[in-house]
Amino acid sequence: MSHASLSALPATDRPDVTARLRDALLGASFTADGLLELLGAPAYAALARSEIVPALRATRGDTPLEMLVRLFLLQQPVPHVRVEGVLPLAECLEGGWLRRAGGDEVAATVDVRPYGGLDGEDWFIVSDLGCAVGGAGGIGRREEGVVLGVGGASTTLAGITVRTPVSSALDLGTGSGIQALHAAQHTTRVTATDVNPRALHIAALTLALSGAPAADLREGSLFEPLTADEKFDLIVSNPPFVISPDARLTYRDGGMGGDDLCRTLVQRAGERLNEGGFAQFLANWQHVEGEDWQERLRSWVPHGCDAWIVQREAQDITQYAELWLRDAGDHRGDVAEYQARYDAWLDEFEARKVRAVGFGWITLRKRGAAVPSITVEEWPHPVEQPLGETVRAHFERLDYLRSRDDAALLEERFRLAVEVVQEQVGLPGAEDPEHVVLRQNRGMRRATKVDTVGAGFAGVCDGSLTAGRILDAIAQLVGEDPVLLRDRTPAQIRLLVEQGFLEPAK
Repeated sequence: MSHASLSALPATDRPDVTARLRDALLGASFTADGLLELLGAPAYAALARSEIVPALRATRGDTPLEMLVRLFLLQQPVPHVRVEGVLPLAECLEGGWLRRAGGDEVAATVDVRPYGGLDGEDWFIVSDLGCAVGGAGGIGRREEGVVLGVGGASTTLAGITVRTPVSSALDLGTGSGIQALHAAQHTTRVTATDVNPRALHIAALTLALSGAPAADLREGSLFEPLTADEKFDLIVSNPPFVISPDARLTYRDGGMGGDDLCRTLVQRAGERLNEGGFAQFLANWQHVEGEDWQERLRSWVPHGCDAWIVQREAQDITQYAELWLRDAGDHRGDVAEYQARYDAWLDEFEARKVRAVGFGWITLRKRGAAVPSITVEEWPHPVEQPLGETVRAHFERLDYLRSRDDAALLEERFRLAVEVVQEQVGLPGAEDPEHVVLRQNRGMRRATKVDTVGAGFAGVCDGSLTAGRILDAIAQLVGEDPVLLRDRTPAQIRLLVEQGFLEPAK
């Protein structure tokens, strides 16, 4: 299908109407907190899974908030006399937010979903009708230019993005505009691009309805809409990363073979970053037979950039194909057609010798170091969002470690990070533990085993003594040569600092 089968969109040149609509929505508590209070946690969570029955049951009353939920979230026609007292009805009809639905009812032209910002802002994400939840949610919409709202991938990227104030940010493949909206809170100038003109229109509506400054919206693929010399302090992208044998759905299928779109995006981002700038992406990557997937990703990192790449999940090719076939609603159609599509996905993977597909986060930081730092790791465990500050601190620690050789490191003072606890693991009744684990209760929530020296060292790091003095004291306690201990321990200290268990004492 084409854009023609999608509904007409509200006007972007009526800021007066949009401002009045925003005020009316806020006045009726049509906010993330208001929805949670009205619907209750189970029905609210069900909405995030594209399930509306619990919310329909919870909005049988006559309050303004219940009416707005039915109108904008559940796509139910509402009698216009009910709308008149809550919204500026004539202006919303004229501005295209509402349409007449026959008889005496009106209906929404777009999905409007309340969204709470990281600092408690009341925002609204606009998307196509029935598409408030983005990605792998079983939307079942096949229109080529459909624009989805906020899904798990969107909120993940928003949570890991470094939020330091900057002059310029670029949101590549903006979709409904959620990343541009976040960036507008800490960026002087936001540029947003998308190959889908409908997405740019909807992103403009999201920004306006959320009371955010307008972005510089440009149509085109990846970096094409930029001028030759444009650079940014922050680049974010939740790209159409799905590795599929076709390019049916603009919002998810990049139209390049395999993981070429993600690779191209990462490789070309380096030249678009200002010194010290960050580029942060969600991506899929292939696990190819006979190839180390970590080395594959290392080869993507552009010259002049440090990188931190985290694989959050890896799916075998059958799980992956099923996930995205369901996303397109293929499982609800003709059985033979579904099986043929499934077969085509597996043919494509087998031709490329792909055994699994990884999903995760890629962060680049532009830094002209002679030897870049590239960390590629698998971390499928729970983390505590938002992680933007954790990401920023990771690169700051790399700079700190890179500037100090082992001798200098032993002259430094450290303290155990506030959120770290020490656990002793061993058999019940045993006199000594088998090993000691340091565990973070925040951020990445890492855990690492340490030996007796490492545990003793970490336990007394309170910023008062240098690392070398502590090691000398430990050497005396355990009867070890202090020179040998000083030689072999810096590598362990470096790892504990890099992973955030130890912090330099200021």
